[in-house]
Amino acid sequence: MRVGDVTLKRAVKIVDNPKILTDPIRREILRLLVIQPHTATQLAEKLNLTKSTVGHHIHTLQRAKLIRIKWAKPGSHGIVEKYYEPIALVFIENYNKMPVEMRKYFLSIHMERLRGMFSTLQLIGDATSAFRLVRESWEHMVEAPRGLNSDLLSELANETLRCMTQIGEGYEREMTDLDGETLLTKIYSETLRLILTRGIWRKVFANVSGINVLITEGNSQER
Repeated sequence: MRVGDVTLKRAVKIVDNPKILTDPIRREILRLLVIQPHTATQLAEKLNLTKSTVGHHIHTLQRAKLIRIKWAKPGSHGIVEKYYEPIALVFIENYNKMPVEMRKYFLSIHMERLRGMFSTLQLIGDATSAFRLVRESWEHMVEAPRGLNSDLLSELANETLRCMTQIGEGYEREMTDLDGETLLTKIYSETLRLILTRGIWRKVFANVSGINVLITEGNSQER
């Protein structure tokens, strides 16, 4: 969709069948297609996979209505090549329709993102470990034994997974000129801001005011 000289794309798709996104190959295909349309041949070359393997995943994504054919044109040998594009820039798994046993996969993804966030905050702030400050506040609030770092990350990742569905739903009908990575960062930042206002997390982060301010300011700058 074009508005003047600006191309707008659908911002978010909430995926009601999260199992589709548990395959790392399909996730990478979606990531590449968000950057630009690709053919099955191009995807196979970039992913170092056979064209038949990529074709299987493309068929699955098409059947789930997550990608579509943008155009088709003859390739170098005269064979018509189909170029695929995603129907949205960001795909968010629906927490409310996710089996409990499937959450472990998505929790690991969010735990890695949170580790990256804490590392970034440490670089932006002072030499004090941002994660250590949050962990100490968490242990104080919930009276958890020391050393349960993974429990803190797991609980925060689970809350992030839950809240991202809520934030993402607000973007489903929106069109945007942002690129996929910028939009995902914006949604993630808004998700963390929402978490900061909820229950025990509000109390935990209230004791680490520096991180609270950094997250809030980071989201404000994106706007």
